[in-house]
Amino acid sequence: MCLAVPGKVLEIVGDDPLLRSAKVSFAGVVKLVSLTCTPEAKVGDYVLVHVGVAISTVDPQEAAETFRYLQQMGELDGLEIPPVGAVVLNGPGRLGASAPTIHSPTPAP
Repeated sequence: MCLAVPGKVLEIVGDDPLLRSAKVSFAGVVKLVSLTCTPEAKVGDYVLVHVGVAISTVDPQEAAETFRYLQQMGELDGLEIPPVGAVVLNGPGRLGASAPTIHSPTPAP
């Protein structure tokens, strides 16, 4: 099963629509994400990201709901989920770190 995770666009890098990317926050973990498939995305928008590519934009309520579902599944253990509209950096004013590893539940054999 594939999983797309919502994140908030903090900064857009580049002007070329095919090469544009963004710094996207996933509950405080910031990663560089391709915006090739979402040329309409702008700073402050929430995007659904699958394997490093933003595949669609979503409203803040849908992003928060998705985070709640992932949290209920235990897939966000150890991450703080920011309130809708909050801008969170990974540490005091620091961008970076690795993205959370989010796996879909594996059925028992």
